[in-house]
Amino acid sequence: MAETNPSPDPAEMALIDQARNDKDAFGELYARYHDKIYNYIYYRTGNAEDAEDLTAKVFMRAMQHIGNYEDKGVPFSAWLYRIAHNLVANWHRDNSRRQMLSLDDIAQWRVAEDSPEFTAQLMEDKAMLLSSIRRLPADRQELLTLKFVENLSNAEIGEIMGRSEGAIKSLYHRTLLALREDFEQQMDDGRERTSEKKRGFFRRPF
Repeated sequence: MAETNPSPDPAEMALIDQARNDKDAFGELYARYHDKIYNYIYYRTGNAEDAEDLTAKVFMRAMQHIGNYEDKGVPFSAWLYRIAHNLVANWHRDNSRRQMLSLDDIAQWRVAEDSPEFTAQLMEDKAMLLSSIRRLPADRQELLTLKFVENLSNAEIGEIMGRSEGAIKSLYHRTLLALREDFEQQMDDGRERTSEKKRGFFRRPF
């Protein structure tokens, strides 16, 4: 199924133009996007206090630079996510941390209909899938979060991560392949351990 990118909302573009010189108009943008940006940052940091602090910094930076905002054919939210992406990257670097997703995080993922294989894995064993996801590089974990938590298009994700839409499609494809291979390896290892336990049981003297 071909992915369609959302067109900029003319009413929102008018609000953005107004917000360049009107704090009340910027306040409307803040109210509209605060929760989405907070949720994204919380998924990336796993800490409510840090998420609140970074979210405030995102909107402070957005207010300072909204005069330089340019419509690139993706929603305004992509620009905010891009600011959040950079702040979170700095946060991880400064704290020498790497966010580890939890089972609760995975349970809230909403997988699109064009990803049937990923959906099957998600339904089959969330704990095993989580283990596979945690072994992915940070950028691939972020890609999955943006796609399945934020439900963003490839074009929006590309804008946030500083890559082309084609590069995001390629990265997504490679990520799903890596997950499938790791998932299958875990299943094979599990079957092998089960078989060894059975052989050990039948070798026991009675």
